[in-house]
Amino acid sequence: MPSMKNKRFNLLLIAVVTLMALWSLWPTWSDYTLSKQLDSFASAQDSLKYVLNHREELENARKKSLKLGLDLKGGMHLVMEVDQVDLFEQKAWNKDGKFTAIMQNVRTKASQSDAKVIDLISSEFKSQNIRLSRYFYDIRNSDQEIVSKLEKESEDALNRAKEIIRNRIDQYGVAEPVITTQGSRKIIIELPGVSDENRVRNLLKGTAKLEFRLLREPEVMVRTLDRINSYLVQNQQNSAAVQVAPVPDSSSAALPAPVALSVPKPVAPVAPQSSATPLYDVIGVFQNGTAFTTEQSKEYVVSLLHRSDIVALFPPDSELLLAAKPDVGKNGEKLYSIYLVRKGPELTGGVITEAKATFGSEGVQPEVLMSMNSEGTSKWARITGANIGKRIAIVLDGAVYSAPVVQSKIPNGNSVINGIESLEEAKDLEIVLKAGALPAPVRIIEERTVGPSLGADYIRAGMQSIIWGFVAVAVFMVVYYRQAGIAADVAVVLNILIVLSVLAGFNASLSLPGIAGIVLTMGMAVDANVLIYERIREELAEGKSVITAVTQGYERAFSSILDSHVTTLSAAFLLYTYGIGPIQGFAVTLMIGTSASLFTAIVVTREIFHLLFIKNLMSDKSFG
Repeated sequence: MPSMKNKRFNLLLIAVVTLMALWSLWPTWSDYTLSKQLDSFASAQDSLKYVLNHREELENARKKSLKLGLDLKGGMHLVMEVDQVDLFEQKAWNKDGKFTAIMQNVRTKASQSDAKVIDLISSEFKSQNIRLSRYFYDIRNSDQEIVSKLEKESEDALNRAKEIIRNRIDQYGVAEPVITTQGSRKIIIELPGVSDENRVRNLLKGTAKLEFRLLREPEVMVRTLDRINSYLVQNQQNSAAVQVAPVPDSSSAALPAPVALSVPKPVAPVAPQSSATPLYDVIGVFQNGTAFTTEQSKEYVVSLLHRSDIVALFPPDSELLLAAKPDVGKNGEKLYSIYLVRKGPELTGGVITEAKATFGSEGVQPEVLMSMNSEGTSKWARITGANIGKRIAIVLDGAVYSAPVVQSKIPNGNSVINGIESLEEAKDLEIVLKAGALPAPVRIIEERTVGPSLGADYIRAGMQSIIWGFVAVAVFMVVYYRQAGIAADVAVVLNILIVLSVLAGFNASLSLPGIAGIVLTMGMAVDANVLIYERIREELAEGKSVITAVTQGYERAFSSILDSHVTTLSAAFLLYTYGIGPIQGFAVTLMIGTSASLFTAIVVTREIFHLLFIKNLMSDKSFG
């Protein structure tokens, strides 16, 4: 048996570990009892009063309690993909029709496989015998050097997108999100407890590419639309016919009197029909040179303005963009303004240092106030000073939020985004601006939602598996090993407490695979005790005393137990390193449980036997 000094240390260690485990799990128990108390109130008024009186206690308990994973609590599982084709297109220079065709082929192939985009680009350029340096970096760079640089750009973009998404989610307030990368362009996101799926989708997908662009003159806008209309008249066979609806009442307070002939409500494309005004059948123009389209026509107009042959008719360094939000006419029609803006931004969102959602001066319309750094402040002062009386469009992710007229020079670097429907939308816009712009567009390619009721079913099933697993193990150990079996059962209980307390203490989430890891840990903990007890029984069979048999049983079984636990730990570590999502949840609990099993099997049961020896409660019959 161990010396008196070692014995005291072991007892102290067991006491400290047990108390720390209980202390770590106390907020979880407190959160559970407070939630039950809250649910017991019959009226909402009583519930609100209870929350106000116990707010700090409730917040602390929930913050420090054991978190549940997506599969147990419910929420969203998303797989997002970074558009690296767009990223590399941004990095290219000297772009021409050949480059556009190559990148289109790459985009098509990338949508059909998980291969690295840079490998697809390299392969496509080689097949056409074109050097990468024609469009990327320096002309003196070799293809291998350029591929290495683009690979670094790709890796940095993925990691930056991951961190920006994490910042957005953290500011949104999701507890314990799981965000990991997969491959060269995918990001796996798990958001437990999320209920507003649409808001989360919009929050994550928004690139937050903020630009300040000058509007072209109204007469340039009118000439551009006339040019497009004339082109469509000459190519009637390429344009889809639409049905024309009456124009909105010109007395609408939201919009000035229109010059256009009509505002349409297009239906699905039918056989082409000739029209003298094919463009003005879907776009209206006002006397101030501002164009608009209806909500019904919006999708058709967007597709029309993105056609390569139509884009070729725009003035140099110009493009047509739609408003992010519609104006409402007198008859309740939603009308989207169309702006002709310069392609090159005067200023980008990279200079924004602070964003704050608030209400406008009238206290009704939500808006977002922005502050700029010193570089942005000086540029903004120069831009506004040189364009007094002109309109500057505030463009976010390719949509115009507002296009105010510059009244005077703005020297303090402040600006405002308005045209926002709700304070909630303004807060989401504040989040994405604070977190920064994504390096490339991201899109959701897979989405799953787990309902809270399904999570509750999983919790019940998981708890039943733990309880029945423990009962089966406990009964077997007591029947087969008697008193020694009781010691092993105590060790298993402490093992489970340690696993749960470590998860709670490090704010890790317990998931359904994690419960599976706990059940497996129970089996491993008992397995270690079985090895020890069988060695002890062998020593007892040779006629040795109980004390000697226990001492030698532990010493001789230690190497086998250590080997098995180290092997399991190594396997669990590899699962955690190379696995994702559920696999990592399983690996974490397995690693914690295996480490705890080594402690409970070697130290805890041995000290229990020592206490039983002191009280003369052990004999050779104690091991079955």
